Amino acid sequence: MTIRSAVPEDAPRLLAIYAYYVENTAISFEYATPSVEDFTHRIENTLKKYPYLVLEDEEGRIQGYAYAGVFKGRAAYDRSCEVTIYVDPDAKGRGFGRQLYEALEEELKARGFLNLYACIGVPIVEDEYLTRDSELFHQHMGYKKVGEFHQCGYKFDRWYDMIWMEKIIGEHV
Repeated sequence: MTIRSAVPEDAPRLLAIYAYYVENTAISFEYATPSVEDFTHRIENTLKKYPYLVLEDEEGRIQGYAYAGVFKGRAAYDRSCEVTIYVDPDAKGRGFGRQLYEALEEELKARGFLNLYACIGVPIVEDEYLTRDSELFHQHMGYKKVGEFHQCGYKFDRWYDMIWMEKIIGEHV
């Protein structure tokens, strides 16, 4: 297993992982899968300021990715960021998510980030498109719920709530 920085050439595989979540779940609130070109631009733009990591299995196949991005677009928030993770649905339960997030947090801490935020869709009632698994994963990783928005995401002809979770990884001096 290897964790490395993403490169634009990873876009087709990362998009294949992401497409599952767009098309089959309410984990992503996007309705349509972006093009490879758009996804490549997303990777390139993220890498200008933030880490974007991929995890490859023993055979060199990418099984997941995690990255950070802007939390709020003002200078006062420069030590805070939003984090995102996606793991190939066939690779869940192998510890890849934990390994990716630990590596991402280490990189963010080295870059001077202190506050990490995760924006997570949560079901009003669990259904075939969304469970509380992401919330539970983040809790397991040390995140605490700091905000909840009700019926703010609409996908698959139903409403979903959204929560913000926070993890502090450094000292505020």
